[in-house]
Amino acid sequence: MRALVVGSEGQLGRELVSVLADDVVWAGDRAEIDVTDAGAVASLVDGVSPDVIFNATAYNKVDQAEAEPEVALEVNALAPRWLALAARERGALLVHFSTDYVFDGRASRPYQEEDCPRPLGAYGVSKLTGEQLVMAAGGEHLVIRTSGVLGRGGSEQKGGSFADRILARAREGKPLRVVADQTFAPTCAVDLAVASVALVGTDARGLVHVTNAGSCSWHELATATLARAGIDVAVEAIGAAELALPARRPAYSVLDTSRYRALGLPALRPWREALADCVPLRVGGD
Repeated sequence: MRALVVGSEGQLGRELVSVLADDVVWAGDRAEIDVTDAGAVASLVDGVSPDVIFNATAYNKVDQAEAEPEVALEVNALAPRWLALAARERGALLVHFSTDYVFDGRASRPYQEEDCPRPLGAYGVSKLTGEQLVMAAGGEHLVIRTSGVLGRGGSEQKGGSFADRILARAREGKPLRVVADQTFAPTCAVDLAVASVALVGTDARGLVHVTNAGSCSWHELATATLARAGIDVAVEAIGAAELALPARRPAYSVLDTSRYRALGLPALRPWREALADCVPLRVGGD
């Protein structure tokens, strides 16, 4: 397999490059390719001639997207379209990653692939539009929806992963107030990368949900992260409304992974077990 990875410096992109190893024929990030430039994307794909393209690029600043929705759309919707069109012309498979934030959170059971998406904010709208444009391009594609990705090194756009930020605040002695009324499935970047590469080898195409097993609130994830690090500090549980953030988030966005598991692939491990590997933490905060 000749694999091209765009967004290779992000927390998922780094793990994809590691898992793919010698199958990677090109990997780069914003410094190497402007994925919003259709011509640049076409030239890259022409020159590399990949069998599969992994698109790990994303604009994931959920609140800032409310003020600059056009930027979110450019990166999360138009760029995947250019990649999908280039992949179609060269007969390559495009693997594109999307989010649980395409849903409105009103469900009482995990969301299935065929459930109707209703994003609550500009970020979710941009990601849903990206899904639709990839599918409409007419080429071979896998759109993998996932949730709450945690990875070694974290997200540069967000100043580290959620776990990184929680640990930093705790070590600085800052108060910790974390939302307890939003439920999702934390997903370890390395587990997601392994699952995504495995999916390429199946006949599955279209939409597939992939997350680690189990679910929790952001407050539960924060307390589990601190426990893993051996840091004993209080975390105040609050409601999302108390933060008055610009973007609304779904109150419940757990994804049903039955389609993935029905392919005979191993289920991803529980998120608590994955936490130790996807976010290496230092005991005692030293």
